[in-house]
Amino acid sequence: GYCVGVLPLRYAAAAAICSMTMLASPQLSVRPVQLNASARPWKGYCVARPAVRCSASANAAPSNTTNRTTEWVQKQVELPPYPRGCHVVTKRIYEAIPEIADFEVGLANIFITHTSASITINENASPDVLLDLADGLDRIAPEGSAYRHADEGPDDMPAHIKSSLMGASLTVPIAGGRFAFGTWQGIYLNEHRNYGGARRLVITLQGVKRQDGRRYPTPFSH
Repeated sequence: GYCVGVLPLRYAAAAAICSMTMLASPQLSVRPVQLNASARPWKGYCVARPAVRCSASANAAPSNTTNRTTEWVQKQVELPPYPRGCHVVTKRIYEAIPEIADFEVGLANIFITHTSASITINENASPDVLLDLADGLDRIAPEGSAYRHADEGPDDMPAHIKSSLMGASLTVPIAGGRFAFGTWQGIYLNEHRNYGGARRLVITLQGVKRQDGRRYPTPFSH
C-alpha cells in the first residue's frame, strides 16, 4: 500500500510524513520516493506539486517486542549521606531497583530531587577520576565572597552551580535486564555540599519484559 504526504516545500521536508507512517505502523518499511511533477493526485487527497510519496511494504522483519505491552515501574530511592565529592553508586541503584532484571528492553530515567547534588555517568574503574572530577568542579565554582546567595554557607552557591553543570537526571537504555553501559561506565552521585545528608532519587523504568516471566541476572547478583 501507499501513503501520500505532499508538501509545497523541498523534498527533504516531506520525510517527516514518512516518519509518521513508520510510527503508526511499526512493521512497515517506509521509503520516500520523488514523484513526477505531472503525477496526478490520488482520489480523496488535495495534492500540491511537487509531491512526495511514501512507499510502504510489509516485508520488514518484525521486532521481537512487537505487539507486547510496555510496562512501567517507578520507585523513590534514598541514598545514604556521602562526603563531598564524586561517588560511584551503580551497585546501590541496582540493589534499589531489582525490577530492572525483568526488562528485556527499555529505558531508565534517574532523577535526583536536590539542587546541591547531581548525577552523571563517567568512568567506574580508576578512583583518580572521581577525585580529579571533584577537583575540576571546585576550580570551576570555587567558594568565596563573590556570590550574592550566601545565607546557607560558603559551599552552598558553588554547589548550585555544580549541580546545574552536571545535571539532575540521566536516561539510560536497558538491555537484557541491565543498564546498557559501556565497559567503563558507571553512575556517579556528585555531592557538592560539605554536609549534604541523604539524597533521594526517583527512578522510572519503562520497557518490555521477558516473555517467559523470568529475570535476567544483574551485574551484582553473584
